[in-house]
Amino acid sequence: MAELIKMPKMSDTMTEGVIAAWLKKVGDKVKSGDVLAEVETDKATMELENYEDGTLLYVGPKEGEAVVVNGLLAIVGKEGEDIAALLKDAQAETAQLAAGETAEAPAAPAAEASAPAEAPKAAPAAAAEAPAAPKAEPAKPAAPAGNGKKATVIRMPKMSDTMTEGTIAAWLKKVGDKVKSGDILAEVETDKATMELDNYEDGTLLYIGPKEGEAVPVDGVLAIIGEEGADVQALLGGQDAAAGASPADEAATERSETENAERPAEIQAEAKATGQTSASTSQAAPAANGGRIFASPLAKSIAKDKGIDLHTIKGSGENGRIVSRDLEDVSASAAPAPAAAPAATAPAAAAPQSEYIKAALPEQAAPKAAPAAAPAAQPADGTYTDTPVSQMRKVIARRLSESLFTAPHFYLTMEILMDRAMEVRTQLNELSPVKLSFNDLVIKASALALRQHPAVNSSWLGDKIRQNHVINIGVAVAVDEGLLVPVVRNADGKGMSQIATEVKELAGKAKSKKLQPAEWEGNTFTISNLGMFGIDEFTAIINSPDACILAVGGIKQTAVVKNGELAIGNIMKVTLSCDHRVVDGATGAAFLQTLKSLLEDPLRMLI
Repeated sequence: MAELIKMPKMSDTMTEGVIAAWLKKVGDKVKSGDVLAEVETDKATMELENYEDGTLLYVGPKEGEAVVVNGLLAIVGKEGEDIAALLKDAQAETAQLAAGETAEAPAAPAAEASAPAEAPKAAPAAAAEAPAAPKAEPAKPAAPAGNGKKATVIRMPKMSDTMTEGTIAAWLKKVGDKVKSGDILAEVETDKATMELDNYEDGTLLYIGPKEGEAVPVDGVLAIIGEEGADVQALLGGQDAAAGASPADEAATERSETENAERPAEIQAEAKATGQTSASTSQAAPAANGGRIFASPLAKSIAKDKGIDLHTIKGSGENGRIVSRDLEDVSASAAPAPAAAPAATAPAAAAPQSEYIKAALPEQAAPKAAPAAAPAAQPADGTYTDTPVSQMRKVIARRLSESLFTAPHFYLTMEILMDRAMEVRTQLNELSPVKLSFNDLVIKASALALRQHPAVNSSWLGDKIRQNHVINIGVAVAVDEGLLVPVVRNADGKGMSQIATEVKELAGKAKSKKLQPAEWEGNTFTISNLGMFGIDEFTAIINSPDACILAVGGIKQTAVVKNGELAIGNIMKVTLSCDHRVVDGATGAAFLQTLKSLLEDPLRMLI
């Protein structure tokens, strides 16, 4: 009998979830424990597990669509099974759940209506405007476009858990082309790889928004597909701008208002504590009473870091929304400049400081106490080159900064005698169909050492420490724009030839930017090897959510003591970076001792 897969309640505050990605398609054979999809909740992106063996007979929501808790997601059953009646009932139930979510929002205004008879009319109108329940609009995927003809807006999907925007690498279709479900519309460059943008609508490509090379925030408008002659401008905001805003845009706007309303209070508190009046306080104060600031979360974060007043920035995003690229050429030093004049006339907060200055300085010197700031000297043309920061580099900067300044790192370094490992590698390469590298030996040895020291194979999750029962080794690979970390899954159970083959394949995909999300996610431990560049030793930044990363240096001949006599040995230094919230010094040291014993006697890895 067919089973319904419904949207689970993944957190105590969750009311709906957004399908970030389907990992299975209709017709696939699925088993209990398979991951069907990735669901974006109000807290995180989580995996949707299957608990039934059978065939995936039906998939409801498309990627990017929101579904209310307990709403229908999919149906799993026997191949060829009739699910028409089951599907009809489930869709009706989902519609009722969505309608119930929407009806709750206008309940209070309806109760305040002067005439009770008017309340039922007011409720649907308010429900249509309430942004809290976007799933209450079943016609949204193919909405009438002003003249009655249907069209669908194609938005930028969230292709990875760290993605905030994507860059259009190439359009594979042009306006006027007939397209079908399954066609590839474009290639999108994310922070991890270049991926294909699939189409899920049959019709004509009526509109293309961003040009090749332009960045678009997640959920931003990419294209419109529909019936020929549909009024595209109506969908793009020719009618009510708010009607065209996506739920994510509205939520971001609300967050922006809240943050800008709260920020002046924070700045004023800092000014009182230091006895200074911040220029940004006087400039930000009107934000609470002024108009909305339409800005993406990433843009707000950049503005906060640089001290940029978003009131002074003109947005290039949809409906004038400020996005990260609008802030790329805005320097931090230039940001406070507009606030200089108002600060001079700021009343109450500036009084204590101005009185102090008057008392401390001669009267004639007072006019010179606050001279106009001289413009910063600009370097001469031709003496520098500015390169736009790529998506990959932005994410590397953000994630490694978060790791270094959040996780308390400590470092353990150990010397390993590689004489025996070099001999065994030579012997194995005579037999193996794939040439083994020293890095392959390190991966295998690390995986076996993690099996003996599971505390190192753990993750910090804030309120708990997760000890992983699988050993997935992330292998850092240098690419043109930065660094990617493909994952060798279940490395402890694989032979060295299998590891070598997999690493070469993953490295090739990484360098050609063809990695898929399943190939870079799920690492529990990471290895970074710079030995091939002649580096003796180095320290690496932990690759979150791992608790440790192993930095591997080159093999170098040096004097060692063997059997009480001085001899030449091949020494490799490794440094383990540990998150002290998860791993203590003795735990990390014990792991390195096991790793050392395996590499110095590699035949133990073959048993």
